[in-house]
Amino acid sequence: PAGMALASFLRRCVQLLLSPIHVLACLGLWDSFYKKVFPYVMAKVAPICNQKVYKQKQKLFSNLRKFAGPSGQLMLLEIGTGTGTNFQFYPPGCRLTCADPNPSFRKFLLKSLSENQHLKLEHLVVASGEDLHQIPDGAVDVVVCTLVLCSVTNIKKVLTEVLRVLRLGGAFYFLEHVAADHSSWTYFWQKVCDPVWKYFGDGCSLSRETQKELEKTNFSELNLRCIHVTPSWIPTSPHIIGYAVK
Repeated sequence: PAGMALASFLRRCVQLLLSPIHVLACLGLWDSFYKKVFPYVMAKVAPICNQKVYKQKQKLFSNLRKFAGPSGQLMLLEIGTGTGTNFQFYPPGCRLTCADPNPSFRKFLLKSLSENQHLKLEHLVVASGEDLHQIPDGAVDVVVCTLVLCSVTNIKKVLTEVLRVLRLGGAFYFLEHVAADHSSWTYFWQKVCDPVWKYFGDGCSLSRETQKELEKTNFSELNLRCIHVTPSWIPTSPHIIGYAVK
């Protein structure tokens, strides 16, 4: 269709404008620079994003306690913890393992922990969601992942690791921005803006169909709904939110 041809043309124009960054990326210089800068960007941006979905997160995480293990304690792993914006939603006494591939987030994460003393930090691991080998099989009651699956290298591998580290009956909580309806203007702009988003969002993709990967994963139960975050015209507006049970 003409719309997709135009999107493709505009996308190529954007890629042309980004060619100096692309050269730096090919030389391995962009990543090392941006991984140091990104945590400072997120320290400013994450609280604003959090405010937009505050009520939805509050409701989502309100039933975390029901997945506590036989001891009554909740062992929770957060993948892509970043600056720790989710800590305020976790129940008191929650035993927390934080995994993030970027060690530059550490000081922001520790600051968030100092402001959320109702939590107990068990482990802090530098690891990507695709490789959580430092966490044993069936070791956690709950895995949380918010606005992370958009930027991982391989969603399928991350979800395989989620299933491995969850105990039977444990749950995976998610909130992710996803691809819009393919016939919409939002999807058109997602395809145009994808190259920019990738470089400035630390690998983030605007047009991932994460819900399809969740449906294909071997969860016993999937509770998922679609929401739109305001303003509705921005390319990150379509979201999925919910939890899946192992």
